[in-house]
Amino acid sequence: MTLYEILNFNKEMLLKLQSFGAKIEHCRYIELYDDYTRMYEHGEKVTYIVSVLASKYNICERKAYAIIKLLGKHCTNNAVP
Repeated sequence: MTLYEILNFNKEMLLKLQSFGAKIEHCRYIELYDDYTRMYEHGEKVTYIVSVLASKYNICERKAYAIIKLLGKHCTNNAVP
């Protein structure tokens, strides 16, 4: 399968995601956000969670905060992240 075929097959979904401000590279942070929500619901403090996730995913804490904020936003059409 070619990249063209994959994109063409998923065109409608990709265009919808794009209209909500999503970018392909945001997919790499799904597990990080899953970990964040799980820890937050377990009662951990955000500062602690960010510290743990920054270490686990080898990113700086500022980047972890930015990812959490980005993926936690409610989507609206034609949003700009």
